[in-house]
Amino acid sequence: MKRLLRPLCLATLGLSLAWATPSPAQSFEGLDLSQPSKKKKKKPTRKPPRGKKPTAAQPAEDESDESDSGDTSATTTTTPADTGTAVSTPAAPAAQDPSANPGMGLDLTADTPTQPKAAPTMSFDAVDVSGKSGDRQRLDVAIALFKNEEYEKAAMSSFEMLQDAKLAGLHLEARYVMAKALYRMGLYHSSLGEFSKILAVGPETKFFRTSLEWLFFISRKTKNENVILDEIARYANQEFPERFRSEFHYLLARYHFVRGKALDQVGRAEDADKSFNEVKRLTLLIPKTDVFYPRAKYLEGLSFFRFGNRATNAAARRTDLNTLGAIEAMKEIIRVTRSGAGLDAEQAVANQKLRELAFMQLARTHYGMQQNRYALFYFNKVERGTSQWLESMFEASWANYRVGQYEQALGNLITLSSPFFREEYFPEAMILKAVIYYENCRYRESSLILQDFERTYLPVHDQLELITKKQLEASEYYGVLSDVQKKNKEGLEKGETDVILERILRLALTDQDLKKTNESILELETEMDTFSEKGDTFRYSELSKQLLEGLKVQRTALIEKAGIMAKGKLEAELVSLKQLLANGLRIKFETVTKEKEFLEEQLKAGGQVSVVKKYRFSVAVADDQLYWPYEGEYWRDELGTYQYTMTKGCIQRDTANRTIQASESN
Repeated sequence: MKRLLRPLCLATLGLSLAWATPSPAQSFEGLDLSQPSKKKKKKPTRKPPRGKKPTAAQPAEDESDESDSGDTSATTTTTPADTGTAVSTPAAPAAQDPSANPGMGLDLTADTPTQPKAAPTMSFDAVDVSGKSGDRQRLDVAIALFKNEEYEKAAMSSFEMLQDAKLAGLHLEARYVMAKALYRMGLYHSSLGEFSKILAVGPETKFFRTSLEWLFFISRKTKNENVILDEIARYANQEFPERFRSEFHYLLARYHFVRGKALDQVGRAEDADKSFNEVKRLTLLIPKTDVFYPRAKYLEGLSFFRFGNRATNAAARRTDLNTLGAIEAMKEIIRVTRSGAGLDAEQAVANQKLRELAFMQLARTHYGMQQNRYALFYFNKVERGTSQWLESMFEASWANYRVGQYEQALGNLITLSSPFFREEYFPEAMILKAVIYYENCRYRESSLILQDFERTYLPVHDQLELITKKQLEASEYYGVLSDVQKKNKEGLEKGETDVILERILRLALTDQDLKKTNESILELETEMDTFSEKGDTFRYSELSKQLLEGLKVQRTALIEKAGIMAKGKLEAELVSLKQLLANGLRIKFETVTKEKEFLEEQLKAGGQVSVVKKYRFSVAVADDQLYWPYEGEYWRDELGTYQYTMTKGCIQRDTANRTIQASESN
């Protein structure tokens, strides 16, 4: 069974970490290390809203922006007319996150004018900076603009300082202000680039620790947390504030897990062992009551499974301590995610998805050890309609087949073949169906199913072979998939080849690492398109030009990475599809042979021989159920409840022997 055994490898299981986005409900007070001056205020012109609590539209980390510039002059200015009166600059509420650009696409030049306009003259409101040096006054202007929520002007003012070599002593602080302003503008990848430059200067600088903390804020805004894993790992030896420590340990464990998988793929097993052992060590550092505990525990379970999966047979895996450790880790996840009390909606959803993945991993582990009824128990725990539900039904079909529960296996396959899931990719489902009919002596039906399989998937095989045989650059492999995405998004008419390529796209994106990288590329393109929505002063500035160039470099690197993964995934699926087609031919050959033997026996007996007989069956159901015969119609509320009735099958069907075999396999 190719598809079910395939999820047991780490390449597929690692993908389940898409829900590791930390909750925004945590408090991030105390981000800034400096404190505002405590001069006595007389009759302030407006009351500073320091006691205002963040609202749903205002991230909690905004409170840190009041004094994290490291200079008290950023928060209080003294007027020359009344030196005893201090005017406090109010804390700026968070900017609203920019909505996703509905016109996002791979054509990044659509909104770029053919004739670039000159940048409009930028003017700033008067800021009282008396008593300070001219250089410091320029930085205070940028800080004041930031606090007044004029983030575009704040970013450009800071950028102008960075272009002046005479202001080198203030460059680090100016870049820090610019990085924060870009974050507030929703330009998260651009902001990450600026914070990375600050961190690269070294841990002895004033803004190093707070810049590290901003990495966590950015990771919560991006779809793919992998974009900050390298930065986190680079500063693994630094001491993080306690409020970020568990999140840091989780992200570092995630980094080592991804690294271990990559090392395994290139055959460096010993180095991979070190990374997976580091995952297990880091998991022990996270308290059980922490929100990141179940996510880290899942990484630990997969790491244990990776070591245990090296056993050569099911009996060895059954007693392997690593396999037992993997099972216990998944059970622990199920225990700690049972209750959603005290969690916000986002955390509850993330824990529910993690719970489903734990059930799937437990089922697959038991299936790999040939403990099929245990596997069925966990497959049936996956709730109807969740992201893992279809996969669990398909894989449960194989377990049902192993224990001779053909009716339930075929019932699951009826759900998978419904029009509601026409776009899903389950080629093995047809092979399994053909095998079940073959084993029940329904040779004619088995042959028809195999013909349908070849008619559906042979063109996919040919197209895959055509693509993988081309000597394309890595980015061109991703280009094949991105073209399909673009046509889907724009609703363009698709030909027969496009329909096949669309299946290949869905096939490729079953690799979660590729899926996440693809999401990062789309996210970068959205950010690039966002520049066209900004004011003309920012849009046509030199800063905007440099930021766009930086995003293009990031996008090119991600496309190269995605192309390599896409090519590998397509090549792997081509091999798998070849094997399925070969298996189909073997079944067809066996079917034709059996039909030939049957016809020969009929001729000898004068047509009095039959290989099938009617089975006894009942339509009785439990008191809380209703029997309703299937007549070709699909209803959404009936999906997952079908049970196929085998009305006829082999005369010599040896039920007793099959029951014994099933018991032995368990």
